[in-house]
Amino acid sequence: MPTTSARARKWISSGKAKPVWNDLNIFFVQILVEPSGTETQDIAVGIDPGKLFSGVAAVSKKAVLFTAHVVLPFKRVIARKQAQKILRRARRGRRINRNLPFAQRSHKQKRFDNRRGKKLPPSIRANRQLELRIVQELAKLFPITSIVYEYLKSKGSKGFSPVMVGQKWMLNQLSNIASTYILEGWKTSILRQQLGLEKNKNDKSVQDATTHANDGIALAASQFMEFKIFKGKTAYWVGSVQLTDAPFKVFSRPQLYRRQLHFENPSKGGARKRKGGTVTPFGFRSGDLVQSTKGKKTVKGYIGGYSEPNKVVSIYDVNWKRLGQFSVSKTQLLKRSNGLCVA
Repeated sequence: MPTTSARARKWISSGKAKPVWNDLNIFFVQILVEPSGTETQDIAVGIDPGKLFSGVAAVSKKAVLFTAHVVLPFKRVIARKQAQKILRRARRGRRINRNLPFAQRSHKQKRFDNRRGKKLPPSIRANRQLELRIVQELAKLFPITSIVYEYLKSKGSKGFSPVMVGQKWMLNQLSNIASTYILEGWKTSILRQQLGLEKNKNDKSVQDATTHANDGIALAASQFMEFKIFKGKTAYWVGSVQLTDAPFKVFSRPQLYRRQLHFENPSKGGARKRKGGTVTPFGFRSGDLVQSTKGKKTVKGYIGGYSEPNKVVSIYDVNWKRLGQFSVSKTQLLKRSNGLCVA
């Protein structure tokens, strides 16, 4: 480590290694024999967490190895929990007979105390779990020696801030992978400027390295360079990181519609149609990566729905926008769903 692509091709042709694609859609070779050496470089992972988007990068002294823009499921989780709340209240309201005196009504008693302290809200948990999944997959690929997490100081009462609770949970999880450090946002900004990396502050939804991935590079670089002051007079940067081109990925979660009894609102005739389900009658599952053709148009995307009478499947991109409906006979399975959408 590092090696060259020519050497890796020779390993594959001679049977010393096999080609593999991991869940992050990164190509690598897996050694099948005892390696000639075991020395590796120190690799740091930087995580710039956010509410709607996050940035992740893997960096060594000699190269930037990986960068990513993560689309977080925050808004979708909140919308689903609000719908769940409305339906639950409606069910409870239908169950109670309000014509009876209050003491005779069938009020359901609580079965347990669900007021637990330091509870992590589902929206924050979903955000942090997606970031954690990406770091866990990187740990299978790179010998990670340290993880740097950008730390946010909440205003007001820190004990009741969901963001602070989410950060504490995330740091505990990351510490099981490698040595974990925190860095405040203003220090990240100084490091990014020192490295000469751009920052897009106008639109954080733009899916390129300038929005969040460059912050991840700066966070990881903090393990190899720092600003030191000597004898209270002289100050300069110690250490360096070589910036190189690196694979850039966009990650999101497939928006699965779990199996439900029926739609909330009836259609014409008073009937409520079947809703949800992740399995199709054609052998595909929601979230499967497929390639399909319609006329001269060929697309690659993720299964998100189907129509059984027409024998078509709906294919979506990484942002879960529908690319169109395509015939099952012209759709080819590329990869089974692993809970990640990659572009």
